[in-house]
Amino acid sequence: MVFPMSKKISFLILMLALWSPLLRAEELTIAVASNFTRAMDALITDFEAGSGHKVSVSYGSSGRLYAQIINGAPFELFFSADQAKPEALEQAGHSIPDTRFTYATGGLVLWSATPGIALTQGERLRTQAISRLAIANPRLAPYGIAAMQVLQALGLGEEYSNKLVMGENINQAFQFVNTGNAQVGFVALAQVSENGIIQRGSGWIIPDNLYAPIRQDVVLLKKGAGNQAALEFLEFIASDEAKALIKSYGYSTD
Repeated sequence: MVFPMSKKISFLILMLALWSPLLRAEELTIAVASNFTRAMDALITDFEAGSGHKVSVSYGSSGRLYAQIINGAPFELFFSADQAKPEALEQAGHSIPDTRFTYATGGLVLWSATPGIALTQGERLRTQAISRLAIANPRLAPYGIAAMQVLQALGLGEEYSNKLVMGENINQAFQFVNTGNAQVGFVALAQVSENGIIQRGSGWIIPDNLYAPIRQDVVLLKKGAGNQAALEFLEFIASDEAKALIKSYGYSTD
């Protein structure tokens, strides 16, 4: 967490309100890491209903979205699946200083679409019964980095080096497992759970000590500096209402 976001963004909104005598509904374009798709869709619905603003969203791997931003993509907010990329944008002058903060911390699950599969403690992985293991590409997606950390922690990194099916993002990794193109995969807890409980298939919620925390930061990009909707959306994301919704999708907000 970089700073207590709500107070600073509220101040920015106040300054903009004093500068502009008539605030109007605006359009906002945001880039969002694919693991956060379900939660963001719900957040946008609530925000649009309460504010009158309209939000357009592009989902993808954090690495792909980052590359688009530094090459001039017209995004105004960036919701990454890590802290490193928003920080890099800040250091390179692509974002507004003092607007970066952690909006969610994600969880990782070893998951199969088939019910009744023994996955706890990596049991199925250790029996060598898995020939195709889906993960997000660790060069593009922080959830892929976390998956590799788990394999290393379990002592299975070398064994599975030739059995990995890599999706560009965590949604693709999930689809590989969901469609049977991989027997199991490391997916985001938010993709298969409600209120932290796995709803279908079989899964092992990976213990926190097996991978580095997946802290996900948002930052206001320079293209969004004068957009009232961008400032209000940031304040909304930091609100208790939004935090409760985010938590219901399997994230923590502490």
